[in-house]
Amino acid sequence: MTEKRIGIIMHGVTGRMGMNQHLVRSVLALREQGGLALADGSRLMPDPIIVGRDAGRIERLAKTHDIERWTTDLDAAFADTRDELFFDAATTKLRPTLLRQAIDAGKHVYCEKPVSEDFAAAREIALYAEEKGVKNGIVHDKLDLPGLVKLRRLRDAGFFGRILSVRGEFGYWVFEGDWMAAQRPSWNYRKADGGGIISDMLCHWRYVLDNVVAPVKAVSCTGAVHIAERWDEDNARYEADADDAAYATFELEGGIIAQINSSWCVRVRRDDLVTFQIDGTHGSAVAGLHDCVSQHRANTPKPVWNPDQKRDHDFHADWETVPDNQDFDNGFKVQWEQFLRHVVEDGPWAYTLMEGAKGVQLAELGLRSWKERRWLDVPAIER
Repeated sequence: MTEKRIGIIMHGVTGRMGMNQHLVRSVLALREQGGLALADGSRLMPDPIIVGRDAGRIERLAKTHDIERWTTDLDAAFADTRDELFFDAATTKLRPTLLRQAIDAGKHVYCEKPVSEDFAAAREIALYAEEKGVKNGIVHDKLDLPGLVKLRRLRDAGFFGRILSVRGEFGYWVFEGDWMAAQRPSWNYRKADGGGIISDMLCHWRYVLDNVVAPVKAVSCTGAVHIAERWDEDNARYEADADDAAYATFELEGGIIAQINSSWCVRVRRDDLVTFQIDGTHGSAVAGLHDCVSQHRANTPKPVWNPDQKRDHDFHADWETVPDNQDFDNGFKVQWEQFLRHVVEDGPWAYTLMEGAKGVQLAELGLRSWKERRWLDVPAIER
């Protein structure tokens, strides 16, 4: 069987997400399975070069995972014509500049979200990639979570009838870092470092709502800094001035109302760290990361409000599990496979940098809505 090589410059993969999801569970996993099967019968073998500023850290990562190529010289990596794809999972502040450098070097580009800290820069780099004709993409990983795949399957089958509303709950308790180490990096809670849950999560909710339910038309958002004092990785106290909770309502196409709460200051009493409930005229469904349950209108109980009598009905038992009906791979790896096929075979790919710009746009509007205490329409992006 013929093997084809594709060189991938991987920048920012010493961080948790870049290393675990993109390097180890996606690119290296593809190598371990013998490459990606292509339509012509050959197999595409990723050949990564990992790039970072800390030589010792990069070298250790390379040795741990038997990666032959590593460097601290990103300019040299861009200049190497053997590598045709650039991937970035490092700081958002530098992403537009790095993507532009990669595009100017003739590389296709793929990156983590958000594309940029502000919408204008996100739109500009998306248009630049289109102008230069390079394949481009941004990670929309949650769309390939089994729970959301099942929700979309129900929607496409017409299970919900006319969709009325969406309820989303995301979050968990992130420890302050004094008596118990925090499980998220401290920059998340500092404005100056690009922190804040609105900028982080509304990018996700844009593509989830657009692709699983209906396009977002307007937003009303209130943020909060619930915990203003935290301790960093060196156990030093700092002022946490970035929003750590967001309470957002969205109007979707078709008059659908979606409410999504996002918080790093909430203790979990639900089926998963994130849950989405879709209610429609014919049925409802609730999905977490992996599981999904549904309730058709013919199976809907008829509760009666009676606060004087203790509830003895098990409402959870009224829901039916939506079957897997397929094998689910890691969502990040699935999208890597799709994007690599897009690069080498011109396979279908919808999650361009412009789609990523839509997420930044919604986050920016959410922050503005909070500041101005009002609803804001989500305009179409001018090209």
